[in-house]
Amino acid sequence: MVEAYIKRTTQFELLAVCSNALEAREALNKQQVDLIFLDIQLPGMTGLNFLRTLEKPPLVILTTAYPDYALESYEFNVIDYLLKPFSYERFLKAVNKIVEGGLLTQKTAITNDHMYIKSSGKFIRVNFADIIYIEGMKDYLKICTSTANIVTLQTMNEMERSLPPTQFIRAHKSYIVSLQYIKSIYGNNIETARLTIPIGINYKEKVMQLISKRFS
Repeated sequence: MVEAYIKRTTQFELLAVCSNALEAREALNKQQVDLIFLDIQLPGMTGLNFLRTLEKPPLVILTTAYPDYALESYEFNVIDYLLKPFSYERFLKAVNKIVEGGLLTQKTAITNDHMYIKSSGKFIRVNFADIIYIEGMKDYLKICTSTANIVTLQTMNEMERSLPPTQFIRAHKSYIVSLQYIKSIYGNNIETARLTIPIGINYKEKVMQLISKRFS
């Protein structure tokens, strides 16, 4: 039911359907997930106990046939509590709390090769392959691509978690660089097609380890 409802809702992209906590954890480890619909009754453990195992859980909407867990669920700041069976209208009421509340305004669903970034009042598709570097500017980010510069309200840490770690490296507190656009590394600098980027002292070891591993 939830799977069918998600497919009917244009604001969201279905990334995975999991039958137990182990599958759910694997899905969360493989990709950036903004929202999960979590059944309280899972094989082997309850959905609430599964949430307790997550260091940084995504947004959660609980689904269950049992109303007894409603009070306990507020411990996890869940968005909503859907009591089965629920209609598509009730489902939309829950997801609209997220959309209208701006909880996903920074970015929407992320796939294997692109993400959507909110900029100038619209969501812009950005292909990972087109990103050269990302620069932090106080509360904003400038995403420099092969065709344009996109400015968005987001933190570097949020962006770093959204990007595939095999394709990007945090080289400085204010810079994330695409590995495919690195032309050379010399001293404490990374030369890209657009800009020479400094390597922060706290990031140099990680940069050199990744580069040597990638090109060895």
